[in-house]
Parts: sequence; structure tokens; C-alpha cells
Amino acid sequence: MNAWLWLLVPFAPLLGGALLPWLRERCLPWLWLSCLPALLATLQSPPSLELPWLWEGVRWGADDALTRAWLGFSAVLWGCAAVFASSSLAHGAGRLRFWVFWQLALAGNLLLIIATDALSFYLGFSAMSLAAYGLIVHHGGPGPRRAGRLYLQLAIGGEMLLLAGLLLRSHGAALAFDFASWQAQPIDHLTLALLVLGLGLKAGFWPLHVWLPLAHPEAPAPASAVLSGAMLKAGILGVWRCVPEADPTLTAWSTPLLVVGLFGAFYAAALGLRAAKPKAVLAWSSVSQMGWLLMILALAWSAEAPSPALLTLLVLFGVHHGLAKGALFLAAGMVHEGRLPRLGWLLLVLPALAIMGAPLTSGAAVKYLLKDAWHDSAFAAWAPWLTLASFATALLLWRALWLMWRDQQQVSTRVPLGQWLPWVLLSLASVALPWLWPALRDPLLAGLYPAGLWGALWPLLLALGLTGWALFRRWQVPSNLARMPNPALWASSYLTRLLRQPPLPEPSVRLDRGRWRRRERRWNRLWERGALAISAWLLVLLLWLGWLW
Repeated sequence: MNAWLWLLVPFAPLLGGALLPWLRERCLPWLWLSCLPALLATLQSPPSLELPWLWEGVRWGADDALTRAWLGFSAVLWGCAAVFASSSLAHGAGRLRFWVFWQLALAGNLLLIIATDALSFYLGFSAMSLAAYGLIVHHGGPGPRRAGRLYLQLAIGGEMLLLAGLLLRSHGAALAFDFASWQAQPIDHLTLALLVLGLGLKAGFWPLHVWLPLAHPEAPAPASAVLSGAMLKAGILGVWRCVPEADPTLTAWSTPLLVVGLFGAFYAAALGLRAAKPKAVLAWSSVSQMGWLLMILALAWSAEAPSPALLTLLVLFGVHHGLAKGALFLAAGMVHEGRLPRLGWLLLVLPALAIMGAPLTSGAAVKYLLKDAWHDSAFAAWAPWLTLASFATALLLWRALWLMWRDQQQVSTRVPLGQWLPWVLLSLASVALPWLWPALRDPLLAGLYPAGLWGALWPLLLALGLTGWALFRRWQVPSNLARMPNPALWASSYLTRLLRQPPLPEPSVRLDRGRWRRRERRWNRLWERGALAISAWLLVLLLWLGWLW
């Protein structure tokens, strides 16, 4: 296959966005085709594309498992969400503006995946991060504007931290910008801190998660699906590619990173249980799952020579969570619009069970690999915390399902085919993908023994029993917990008020404009005759000095 296919991966979405002003509504049902070049590159990876006319050392595309798997699930998720959005947002106001931001965010997300150098990655990451603002504030109103303002402030701050980290990383690698050179160079604590903070603000793990629970309830369902399923994981992907495979600095960070990941998994589950909206609970679930990905990074950094199984685990977790969480957010949008039939609820439970780690799902295979990697690491004594985190995840998702059941519209409406088909595809992927992909099928079958099945089932059953008991007792979240103040919103409002103030006080001295205007005319008359000659001689002098230099 021709290497120029890699150029179409990010440029196909840009072309679709460029056609919107001319084709307008006629173009919307076909924008999902922008993901086809990415799918083709996943199925049959072409040779890498050298683009020296952009900048030195730029190369797009690679045939490694990380690039192909990440590109594949991102293209599938974006394509399904685009079909869903073309139906659910077909008659909303500002839909053309929404699709412009959508296409730009898609192009940036695909570019950062296929990038093998830091400049291309940063370009794609910035385009995706800034364009996501338009998706969050699409509906308009105080809530979306507040969430979008906080997101944009943190996104710009993250961009500054990331740029500083990339520049320091390039300086340490003798001004090289390709990731291959960075993998062989050690990293210092300051550079690692800047990269983790800059990319972590996008990944949304604790304590850099503050924008996430506010943005998801306000964004449209398809925007939430790609935001949580694909865009969040760009931060984890960037951290993995920017740091070396083994380094003493990473080993020193592994234990704090594991503690942050574990605490984030429990903290997000605890705060998610008090949320009253399904999409808010799913957003807190995403924060919790980002904590799981952080644990995988900690396991990889703790080893002197990271096992290839940890890279496989990172890939499988990203694919599994991206597709399952995308299906849940699309389902939340469908439930909000109408009443799902019984078959729809059976399909809705599948991705939730997958994230819980139920047997015969993609989540079971991922949890089996994670437990193996955990027991083989230096943190084997911490294994019980992993089981407790699984219980917290199950409890959070059972609450999300119950809130969807409670908040669904009582009027039975027919789900449009444009929403039904992409959602069914993503929901079935949680049980179909392990049988189609050997990397998932092998650990899934390895976990099918009595002790393994019971170890995967009892946290789910215990969480289900506790949920049933709470419903039977009609337990409700206390009002003081439901209305907890949000320090992030206060800080965002304070920063906005601070920036709106004039930087300097207005001068008290009033200038005589007529007097200065007369002086300006006098100077113009003075220089009018010789201005052309003087300019010519100055230009000759500058060229002569440049030649001497």
C-alpha cells in the first residue's frame, strides 16, 4: 500500500471540514468517511511517510502494535460517533459550527497517533485539545459556558507545560525531535514532571481531572463518547512515547504514580456515587479508569527492563475502555431522548459489564493480564487494593445504569437507525472483540477456571447486591454531599475576573490630540521629499551588512 495513505489520515477530516461551507447539510451524513483512511492504514499498514518539506525529521506512520491498535479503535469510535451525531444533531442550532470543530478535533487526534516526532504530535495534540472546546459548549447556556471556560483555561495551561517539557526533552536528546531518539536518552525529574502534568491535564486522572465531570454532562452524547473514549487516552499515549523504556528517574516515580492511580480510582468512584446525572457518573468513571491506566504506567516504570506484556496490556486496556465507554455515552444520549426497548437495555448492560471486568467480556481479559502483571511486579503485596478498585468500579457503573433507567423518557419513541446501528456496533464489540482478536482471546480463555471466574464475579455481585439494598431502602444522596462546593469553578471564575481587569490604570493626563496631530503633519512634510531615497539607501545598507556577515 502506498505510503501517501498516512497523509490522508489527518487530511481527510480537514478536507471534510473545508467542504462544509459549500455543501452544508448535504455533507453531514458522509463525514464519517473521514475515518476510512485511518481504518485502511490499520488493516494494512503502509510504509512510513517521510515529509522533509514540513520540517526536518518528520515521519508519519508506523507498523507497531501500539500505533495500529490505537489508530484502529479511535477511527472506529470516531466513525460510529459521527454517524450517531449526524442523526441526533441533525436539526440543532449551530450544527455546522459543531462539525467544523468535530473535524478539526478528529484530524488532531489521528495525527498525534501516527506521529513519530514530537512536533507532529504537539501539532495534533493542540488541534484536538483546542477544538474540543467547541464540542463542549455546543448547546450553549450558562452550564456549557462554565464548563468550557474551565476546560479552555486548563487546556491552555496544559499546552504550555507540554511545550516546555518537549523542548527540555529535545534539548536533552541533542535537539532531536523523533521519539526513537528519545527512547534511548535518559530523562530528568523536571522534564518528566512537565510532561506528566501537561499530558495529564488532558488524560483527566486525579488530581488533574477537575474539568472532566463538568464537561461531560454539558456536551452532546457523541462528543462525550469521543472525548472520553479517544481524546483522554492521547495523554497516556504521549507519556508512553516521550519517556525512555527504562530509566532510574522512572523507577523513582513508579511508587508515587501507583499511589496516585489507586487513590484516583477510589476517589472518583466515591464522588461519582453522589452525582445525580448519568453522564456525570460516567465522567467520574472515566476519571477512575484513567487511574487504572496510570497504574499500568507505574508497573512499567517500576521494572528495570519493562516486559512487552505491559505494552500489550496498555494497548488492550485503551481499546477495551475506549469502545465500551463510547457505547455507554451514546446510550446515555439515547435514553435521554426516549425509552429504550428491552433488547436495548440488554445491549446497554454489555459495555458496562465489560468495564466491570465480567467474564466473557473484553474487560475480563484485560483484568486477567493486569493481575498477572501486578503479581509479577514489585507491588505484589498491593494486590488486594486492585480487587477493591474493581468493586468500586462496579458500584459506580451500577449506579449509572440505574440513573439511566430512572431518567429515561416515559414516552416510547422509535430510535432512528442512524443512532441504533453505531451504538449496537460499539456495544457488541465488548463481547465480540475478544473472539476476533487473539491478543484478547488468549487471556480471556486463560481466566475461565473456577477460582478465576469467582475472583472476577464476586466484586460485581457484591456491588449489585449493595445497589439493590440501597434501592430497597430508598437511599438518597444527602443534600450536603450533593451540593458540595467546587473549588475548580471558583478558581476559574476568579481567574476570569482577574483577566478582565485592565492591566494598567488609565492615565489621568489627557493629551491634546490636535496639538500632536499638527506635529505629525509637520514631520510628514519634513520627510516627504527624501523619504523614498532614504528608504532605498537604508535597504542597500542592510543588504551590504548582511553580505559582510
